[in-house]
Amino acid sequence: MAPDDSPTHDSSAPASPASESNAPVASDSDSPAPTIGPGDPESFWTPGAIPSATVILVRAQRPGMIETLMLKRDAGLAFAGGMWVFPGGRIDPEDLPRSDSDPMNTSGGSLEAGARVTAVRETKEEAGLIVDPSRLRRWSHWTAPPESPRRFTTAFYIGIVDTDGDQVVIDDREIREFRWMPPSDVIERHAAGELGLTPPTYITLTQLTGLDPTTELSDSVSRRSIEHFATRFGFVAETMIAMYHGDAGYESNDVTAAGQRHRLTMDTPWIYERDPY
Repeated sequence: MAPDDSPTHDSSAPASPASESNAPVASDSDSPAPTIGPGDPESFWTPGAIPSATVILVRAQRPGMIETLMLKRDAGLAFAGGMWVFPGGRIDPEDLPRSDSDPMNTSGGSLEAGARVTAVRETKEEAGLIVDPSRLRRWSHWTAPPESPRRFTTAFYIGIVDTDGDQVVIDDREIREFRWMPPSDVIERHAAGELGLTPPTYITLTQLTGLDPTTELSDSVSRRSIEHFATRFGFVAETMIAMYHGDAGYESNDVTAAGQRHRLTMDTPWIYERDPY
């Protein structure tokens, strides 16, 4: 499961949520605005949004190639039905540190700790895999725009698993299929209309293609900065545009603004642009 990051849904939106009334929310009392772009993950949690966690599982299948685990959600699900996603879901109150005095209104530090627990739990529930929480590394953070019907703020982790021994087990109800695929293959199949993705999943797969498979994966991951992607949507004619920090139109929410680009154009095929800044 994964967060709601489009006007309707997103692959990072949790698929089998607990009741909204029982879900923790990021603290919105006297909280500073979240950091957008690179920063400390504790500062990424968006006040008032529903916190969740997603896990990118990768393995070095053979020299020069990595694969990531993709799960296909049941087409009838309200969130990301039929989409191919990474394992994940919302943070349950039980995932938070016991010392948290108010699990319904939590701080960034508490949510960071809880998100790691959620990541491990959801990977087991959705894929039948046991991951060592100490081996999970923060990859990014995603927050849906304010107008989203259900607004999620989501920690993305990456976990490197062994090529042998781990067996994926799905429930064949919420999750219907799974595949280990090179990120570039997933992107190509999406472009061909063979599978559905959502913006955070697509951009994350694009980022994974930049990992150097000739070096230790853990080294490649540890050198990355961690960024908060807080989506803003617009349209050019009938084409949806998702803008992110650094785009010339991001602050004004004007997709036609001239200048630097950091956006996903959801035409056929999707195009992710990111200029240096």
